[in-house]
Amino acid sequence: MELTEIQRKFVVHWGEMGSMWGVNRTVSQIHALLFAHGKPMHAEELSETLGVARSNISNSLKELQAWNLVRITHILGDRRDYFETSVDVWELFRTVVRERKEREFDPTIRVLRELVSSPDFQKEPADAQDRIRSTMELMDKLATWADEMLRLSPGTLDKVLTLGASVQKFVRGDVAPAASAGKGEDPDAHHASLPMI
Repeated sequence: MELTEIQRKFVVHWGEMGSMWGVNRTVSQIHALLFAHGKPMHAEELSETLGVARSNISNSLKELQAWNLVRITHILGDRRDYFETSVDVWELFRTVVRERKEREFDPTIRVLRELVSSPDFQKEPADAQDRIRSTMELMDKLATWADEMLRLSPGTLDKVLTLGASVQKFVRGDVAPAASAGKGEDPDAHHASLPMI
C-alpha cells in the first residue's frame, strides 16, 4: 500500500511519540497506520507498507492485541488474518487509559498501601511517611478519577473535558466577571459562559 504524504507523516510522528511514551516505535506505527487507513490490513501488507521485517510486525501485533488496541478479523475468501483498530478516538482513549491504569497505576497503589499498612512504616522518618502517604493519596484520587471518566459516554466525556478547560480558565482568572456585576444583576452571571453537561 502506498501512503499519502499526510499518512506517512502521521505514522512516522505517532511512532516517535510512542517511543517517548515507552512504547516500541513499530507498535505505534502499526497502530497509527491501521487507524489512518481505517480498514483491516494483513501482516504482509503492514510489513511492506512500513518497510519492517515480518517478524517485527508479528511481535508488534501481539503486543497491540495484548493492549486491546488491535483485533483480528477475516475477509471472505481470504484465509489470512487481518488486523483492525477502532477508528473512534474516544474508544481508543478509553482503552489506553484503562490498560495503563490496570498495568501501572493499580499495582503501584497496591504497593503503596502495603507499605503504609506495614508495621515497619512507623519506623520511617515522619517526613518520609508524609511523602509516601501523600503519593498514595494522590494516586488513589487519580485512579478514582480515571474510573469515573471511563464510565462516561464519549459525548459526556467530551463535555467534561471542555468544561474542565473552562474551569481552569475561570480559576486562573482568565474569564472576567460580568461587567455589570454589582449593578443589580446576578454577580455570578459570568458562570453562564461555562458549558454545561
